Amino acid sequence: MSRRERRSNRRDARRRTRRDALPIGPVKPLVNKLPLTEVLSEEGVDTIHRASMRLLKQVGIQVLDYPLALEVFRKNGAKVEGEMVWVDEETLLHFVRQAPPTFTQLARNPANNLTIGGRNTVFAPVYGPPFVADLDRGRRQATIEHFKDFVKLTYMTPDLHSAGGTLVEPNDIDTRERHLDMLLAHITLNDKAFMGSVTHADNARDTITMSEILFGAEAIRENPATISLINSSSPLRFDDRMLGALEVYARARQAVLVTPFIIAGAMSPSAIAATLAQQNAEALFGVCFAQMLNPGTPCIYGSFLANVDMKSGSPCFGTPEDTLALYAGAQMARRYNLPYRSGGNFTASRIPDAQAGYEASGTIWPTVQAGTNFVLHAAGWLEGGLISGYEKFVIDAEILGMMARYVNGIGLTDEDFAWDAFEEVGPGNHFLGAAHTMRHYETAFYQHKVFNMDSYEKWEEEGSEDTYKKANAVWKRLLKAYQAPALDEAIAEELNAFADHRRAEIRAGKPRTEWKR
Repeated sequence: MSRRERRSNRRDARRRTRRDALPIGPVKPLVNKLPLTEVLSEEGVDTIHRASMRLLKQVGIQVLDYPLALEVFRKNGAKVEGEMVWVDEETLLHFVRQAPPTFTQLARNPANNLTIGGRNTVFAPVYGPPFVADLDRGRRQATIEHFKDFVKLTYMTPDLHSAGGTLVEPNDIDTRERHLDMLLAHITLNDKAFMGSVTHADNARDTITMSEILFGAEAIRENPATISLINSSSPLRFDDRMLGALEVYARARQAVLVTPFIIAGAMSPSAIAATLAQQNAEALFGVCFAQMLNPGTPCIYGSFLANVDMKSGSPCFGTPEDTLALYAGAQMARRYNLPYRSGGNFTASRIPDAQAGYEASGTIWPTVQAGTNFVLHAAGWLEGGLISGYEKFVIDAEILGMMARYVNGIGLTDEDFAWDAFEEVGPGNHFLGAAHTMRHYETAFYQHKVFNMDSYEKWEEEGSEDTYKKANAVWKRLLKAYQAPALDEAIAEELNAFADHRRAEIRAGKPRTEWKR
């Protein structure tokens, strides 16, 4: 390599570092200006609604080990026998209608507050994997340092609007107390809105206490500080862990994301209509319970729906059936005037290869076209959710940037028609140097950050770097350039003091006590 080439490479590296180290601006959630794709007629939506009402009234929902929920449903007019609950349509819809159609979630940086619902789309990163993987070291158990890496990468990624929740499971920390470390990382290393812990009712209470320290108790009752993921134990069942967390959050008026976790063909019948009816019944049952506890609790109608591979029993992603169900789920959520959660950049692949690209694209495009409001797993998902992938995170972020451009649609102003450019250039010439092109050259088209549009010769001359290798370099640069957002010292001290207090209680096996501020 010549001296000139080395100097050029050093200049490029400095430019990249300066670019990555720029102050992080406020998030800009997508506002979808495009017509939404629908796969069901009004009659079809009503047919699925009636089927789900039949399930709730005739088949019922099983409530495991949570007598309080059984009593709440009984007092509010549902039929309860043993662990089974049956709800009629009138009772169910009376409560579901009390959930707000839109709400605002608070962020540590008020410029990053999120409006959930309407035509807004919020992207959040991967949630829940016990493993991480990268090009250098492959797949391995996740730790708290990996968790912090993904918090930082999320902060540095403008097209991720929410900090998310369990970005990885930090296996080097006891399960009873790791939620404290994850919450501290979210609050101190990022200033975007974050999700709460749901693995135990006490963890939900800890989330609320830390949110009160950060925002104030009154503020989080006016607008929720957290969104928390409540999964049903499909088919047609909720357990004490999820209902316990839901109860704590609902009583504190924190948002809950009620999501049936369904792999069609295994956890629901091998028919999309039946699966949609089951999903609808389970989601509405959870929303209904939240409103019975505290009318007006912000709720999101959730869908996590894949189908089973009939040959192997493994879940499939990006399939035609998943896509149809995703669109239909959005229509069902809109029927009840509820925000909708679904989609992401899903793949069963272990690395960000061609399979990962095709499967993820097969999910994220319909996610946006359906008008999904809250998108979990928008970046980093590998191996069916078992891996948080560093390079996959970066590549997914590229796609999210494209989605942000896509939903704006086609402008139709005089400037968009470029009349002055036609007058300047005339027939038979090119527009590359036109004044209109110069005004818009940075914003006219999406500018790729990872994908390479160079000629083969230039690509080969510069080392034949594929997307996997390029993404590897990008996440390393981002982490190197990371600078933590400022946090009030008094708040930081109280957060750490509370975490130490709870850790001591947990290790001593003592009951949780209320934090005295």
